[in-house]
Amino acid sequence: MRAALLLSVFFAVTAAFSAQALSDRTQFLDLARKGWVYELRSSMWRPEPKRPPIRINGRDMAGAALCVVGEAPHPHTKAVIDAFRNLVADIFGKPMPMRFAGADLSTCGTGRLMFLRLYSGLIPHRAFNDDLRYMDDSYGIGLSRNRDQFIRSPAQAQTFFGRNGRATHLVVKQPVGLVLSPLEQQFFTSIMIEELYQAFTFGMDILHFDRKAAFASKLEEFPVNLRHLPWDSPMFMEGLLRSNPTGLCQFDIFMMHAVAQAPVERTNSDAFLRFIETRFDDLLGQAKRTISEPTYAQIFDWLCATLD
Repeated sequence: MRAALLLSVFFAVTAAFSAQALSDRTQFLDLARKGWVYELRSSMWRPEPKRPPIRINGRDMAGAALCVVGEAPHPHTKAVIDAFRNLVADIFGKPMPMRFAGADLSTCGTGRLMFLRLYSGLIPHRAFNDDLRYMDDSYGIGLSRNRDQFIRSPAQAQTFFGRNGRATHLVVKQPVGLVLSPLEQQFFTSIMIEELYQAFTFGMDILHFDRKAAFASKLEEFPVNLRHLPWDSPMFMEGLLRSNPTGLCQFDIFMMHAVAQAPVERTNSDAFLRFIETRFDDLLGQAKRTISEPTYAQIFDWLCATLD
């Protein structure tokens, strides 16, 4: 097997943070530190002299295209994706092109792409692994040919760094029928926005232990046990929706503006935090103006804690 490097972006430590009322900027900075300042763990890598240096900077995703495969986007799915794309274009100043490429990932081509496989019926394990093998061949990731990977939740994202560049892959469940209940609307909005936001900004999960405290970020998660529940069941949807916000929060928009403007090489760095602290008032004002735009209302959670 050829020498190559596999680096799947996942995080060494999942931070714990109990979101209280955001009464001062210290709590904003604490969330930013827990969500963005982390070390990249690479336990599965093999030496690859041609691999370019790995740099985590959410701004690098600006201008990347979204290639959708599998099922064509459901109208609800498309509305959520379009709202996020418009938000990205507004904040980063670059469009996020999107196209549906059919069933096969190879029709997407290569380059600065974010791959999104949509499904609504059976979990597409085989197609998912075909996607990974195509990315392995195209980007020089170095995945094992003798071991399949599995889809373990209705929505998940992986970013790989290979010798030919970076590849981000999302697989997200979408609705079946055209008429959706309020529960279904919230559920499918929530899982799509979470994967898009984290894949685009490189923010990490933050554990939230106090159920009585309002969430302050889409990155926060309250631990729930949903094992053995069908993903289409109301119990699963309700449980997952209780585990984190249904959409983006003021803090998340604040961080998108920070990622877009920070003159740093890496957004998982103390230099990034110093930029936020220096420009705090300006960034908060920008976040408030963005949230006030009705165009993005469906992808925000209005019950999140805010800093007034």
